[in-house]
Amino acid sequence: MAAPMALRHGRRLLSLARACPRYSSHSSDHTPGLLKGRILPYLYNRFYDMEAFIEFGVKLRSWNLERKNKLYIQIREKYGDNMAAAAFALLLKGGVRFQGQMEWYREHNRKRFCVDLVDYQGVPLEAIDFSGSIINYDGLGSLVNLEALRHLDLSRCPNVDDWSLSRLHVFRDTLEELSLAGCPRVTERGLGCLHHLENLRRLDVSGLPSVPNKGLVRILLEEMLPQCEVVGIRYDDELALPIEPDAHQGQAEEPRGAAHVQRTREVPA
Repeated sequence: MAAPMALRHGRRLLSLARACPRYSSHSSDHTPGLLKGRILPYLYNRFYDMEAFIEFGVKLRSWNLERKNKLYIQIREKYGDNMAAAAFALLLKGGVRFQGQMEWYREHNRKRFCVDLVDYQGVPLEAIDFSGSIINYDGLGSLVNLEALRHLDLSRCPNVDDWSLSRLHVFRDTLEELSLAGCPRVTERGLGCLHHLENLRRLDVSGLPSVPNKGLVRILLEEMLPQCEVVGIRYDDELALPIEPDAHQGQAEEPRGAAHVQRTREVPA
């Protein structure tokens, strides 16, 4: 961490302080005073300052996490699961849309959402956009009680993995559109968890670097979800067969006419 690094830098300063007086005309008189009176107290104070700073950072992160959790719990207790999920999505700079509405609430109009909070009390949350956010397995727990979620965008989320996709089975009766485009930690094992989503109509699986044999995965997804449109993967992705070299390639073929004339000229013995 930072404190051991500061200690290592302090040791380098000590070695430098010992080496510098060798080339000074007054080295024999001031070396003990320099070490005892200046450098050692300075390093001593800076080392414990770094320890205190690191401890303060840990406490600050813990307090911020506790504050966000309390805020989510307070909103859920007062306004319900839909409002709590919407507030959580806006906190992660995402977007939400309520049932029967065309307008999306995002970070730039979050204040307006706070004003309209009472008007949407009791209205189900229909669509959530978490694209590019830091949501993970635990964060998806804030959505499990939504009963009308139809659209979920998890594209480009670096913390969404196979375990995260295992939480989506609760939306088997409602979810119609799901985007996992650009999620680097999603593999074919996580995609297998989507077989519970019986009403899924569109699935975006483009740009998944951890999924091998993408063409075969698309075929399996279409068999697993026959009613769903799978986009982002072609049938020929990573399914190209190696071309075997021709054994006769490069050999000069004898003209047919010349060979025929040679055989006719041969006299049987």
